[in-house]
Parts: sequence; structure tokens; C-alpha cells
Amino acid sequence: MTPLGRGTLPELAATVSVPGYDRSEIRTGIVHFGVGGFHRAHQARYLDLLHELGAAREWGICGVGVLPADRRMRDALTGQDCLYTLCVAEGTDAWTPRVVGSIIEYLYAPDDPEAVIEKLAGPDIRIVSLTITEGGYNFVAATGEFDAANPAILADLAPDAVPATVFGLVTAALARRRARGLAPFTIMSCDNIAGNGDVARRTFTAFARLRDPELAEWISRAGAFPNSMVDRITPVTTAPMISELARRYGVDDAWPVLTEPFTQWVLEDRFPLGRPEFERVGVQVVDDVAPYESMKLRLLNGSHQALAYLGHLAGYRLVHDAVADPAFARFVSRYMAAEALPTLPPVPGIDLAAYRRTLLERFGNAAIGDTIARLATDASDRIPKWVLPVVRDQLALGGEIDCAATIIAGWARYCTGIDEQGEPIEIVDPLRERLVAAARAQSDDPVAFLADRELFGDLIDEPRFVAAYRKALDSLLTRGARATVLALAVAADSAVVPAMED
Repeated sequence: MTPLGRGTLPELAATVSVPGYDRSEIRTGIVHFGVGGFHRAHQARYLDLLHELGAAREWGICGVGVLPADRRMRDALTGQDCLYTLCVAEGTDAWTPRVVGSIIEYLYAPDDPEAVIEKLAGPDIRIVSLTITEGGYNFVAATGEFDAANPAILADLAPDAVPATVFGLVTAALARRRARGLAPFTIMSCDNIAGNGDVARRTFTAFARLRDPELAEWISRAGAFPNSMVDRITPVTTAPMISELARRYGVDDAWPVLTEPFTQWVLEDRFPLGRPEFERVGVQVVDDVAPYESMKLRLLNGSHQALAYLGHLAGYRLVHDAVADPAFARFVSRYMAAEALPTLPPVPGIDLAAYRRTLLERFGNAAIGDTIARLATDASDRIPKWVLPVVRDQLALGGEIDCAATIIAGWARYCTGIDEQGEPIEIVDPLRERLVAAARAQSDDPVAFLADRELFGDLIDEPRFVAAYRKALDSLLTRGARATVLALAVAADSAVVPAMED
């Protein structure tokens, strides 16, 4: 078995694809916060492809970790010269491994915040990209406003504070660039949030305004925050996956990544300081990301929510097993075709029927081993962004809402913390205690869960939605998740539902 590192690439080349470019010639032009599996399967791989074309020598990536959990990534990447193996899995026995070389350095901010700030403040850095999750933007879900009362934010705003958050580090670097006469770098969000660039603009300028209003005005005026839509299912790396890579290909990699063949990136062309030639490697560079973004969030991410809570209650723990059940496959297809699709604008260049078929095929890829638990994480961040907009639009259109109401009722039933076999459910959510209390209160008040206006707004005042929700919840409690889903799937089969031919 060969340990992964710069010096061992010639040995590995016999069994895996390795960089054909000289990494020593690459300069850092991008600093990326949140180096996890998705970034390494997606943005970093696109840059790796460009490096192979000789088209991105000034666009190497410096990864930055901020959270305590990022220590593991620091140790894994720095121990193997920032190289890692990306395995594309088309089937259980069909892996295509590639050693990716586009990350050329990694900094862990708690080790040396000044090193991170100075790296960001240097003239070579023209893009700061982000995969910090929906919760990392520090805004209140119900209002979209920046949470200035967050203790971590208050600590970063204290006089003479050493920055510890991404907001503190980035803003300190922007202040330094302004003092040096350098233009602000482009901040490029790659997170699953509607209008992710707009959210980044709002939250980073809000922090800067609390620190220095003139700095905030400069960032707002001179900075750029392109919106983007990103997509590639990338499950958490597991010990068996690491062992399998070693067994099949002889690669000793501390933190490889397994991903699916499908990948998509749609990006607004707003980069005042320049950007890599992303279009050369398949990125759709457009004027308006919004239609693509809505398509992905409402169809893919919304369907994930359709599988997560109901699938767990029905006894499934892996996504491909849930989709292999015809009841769940038809339920998800009905949700996409009859409820999510009518709320979407036209999407240039996309066949939406084919896109939906592709989604079900992707969900069914057993080689990925994507878990229901991953889909069910942080629902209080996800449901309001991915499912509730469908409900509101369908109510306005007079359209169907039964599947969406069932998804939300499934979440409420899941949040009781006990599954249909009487076993405990581990609920991973920042609002866990509040959600569990509300879900359990439904034994006395069937709409107690919906009464949380911070999450659901005025949906509790919509009689048609409340009726659909109560019907779904009653079915879940009396008949169980699979029977509830099956009834909706059968109804879809017997009804004339638009675009259900797929």
C-alpha cells in the first residue's frame, strides 16, 4: 500500500489517474472556507480539470478551516501535500479514482489567524469561495436578517478581538486590502441557499457595517458576490470506503472522497478581478442563476426532504433502498411533477422531465451509499428554504399540496424522537429541543408543530394547508409512513397528473 503524497505520485500512476501538471508552478488565487467532501468533489475538481488543460496556473486553492472539526482535515491534507483521491462511483464495482491536485495549501485559522488574514489580503487572492453550509451565514431563517446577537459574532466585534469566525477573518482582510489600495476579492458562495451570492453580500456587509460603516459601503460598492447553483451528491467519507480504496488501488489516503458521476455548476459571471475559464470544463456561466437554482432546490433538495423523515420512519437508512421501494419512488415523482414543477419558471437549456428522471436514477445509485441521516440533518434550516416555498406558491396557484403537507407532517412525526418500532431517533438540528417539544405536544394539539411562526410563518393561518397537514399527520400516526406514502403514490397512478410519464 502506497501513502498518498507528492513523492509517491509516480508509483500510484499505475493504478489511478494522477495530476499531469506541475503543482509547483501553480499560484494561489482562490481561498476556500469549508474544505469538506463536497468542495473536493466539485469546485476543486473543476479547477483540477483546468490545470490539466494548462489554463489555471494562477488559480490554485488555499483551503481554510475555522471550526474545531476542521482540525481533522488540516491533519489529513497537510500530511499528504494537500492531495486527495476522488472516486467517482457509477456502480458498486465501478470506481474511477483520480488524485486531485488543485488544493495547494491549507491553513487552520485557530492555529494562526494572522496567517489567514494576510493570505486573504495579498494581491494574488482574487476569489474567496465558501461551502460553510446554510447555517454558516448566520441569518435568522424567518427574517433573513443577520444575527448580530450571536455570541461568536459579538466576540469578533469586540475591540482588539482576534477574529475567529469567517466573517471576522474575511472582514479584517478586506479592511487591510482597502488600506493597501487593493480592490476587494470576489466572494463566491457555493452553498445550497436560494440566492446564495445575495445572502453572502447581505451577511458579510452586515458584519462589516457593525465593525466599520465606511468599510461596509466600500465592500458593497466595489465587491462582487455572484450567485451560483451547485450539484453533486457526495456522502460522508466512511472507514469502509477508505479501506476499499486501499484494497482496490493500493492508495493509503487519510480522507478520500466518494461521489457520483453527475456534476453541475451554474455560475453568474460577476468577477471584477477575473476568474478561471470555468466554461472550458463544463460550468454553465450565465447572466441569471435563479431558474437553475430554483430547479435544483425544489426538485433535488426538496425530494431529499421527501425521502428523509418518511423514509426513516418506514425503516430505511440508505437513500437507494428507499428509492427502490416503488411507493417512495412514485411519491417522490408525484411531488416533483405535480407540486414542485408548477412553481418553477422555464429553465434555459434544461429538459425538466429528463432532469426528474435523472434525479431518481441518481438517488438509486447504491455505490454512493448516501444515508437517510445525512438528508435529515438540520431540517430547520432546510425545510423553510426547500419545501415551504413550494407550499406557498401552490397555495397561491390553487395547486396540489398533499405531498408537501405529508413531507412536513413526516418531519413533525420524526421529531417526536421515537420511530414506528419504538426506537429512539437521533435528531441532529440546532433547534432540536424546541422541535421535539412541539412535535410531542401534538398529542393534545394537532397543529402545535405548525404554530412555530419563526419556521412556518403564516401557514398555520391557511385552512387548506392545515387540513392537508392534519390529514397526513393522522395517517402517519394511525397507518404509518409507508402506507401513507403508498396511498399518495396510488392516487398519482390513478389520477391524471401532469408530466408523470417519467
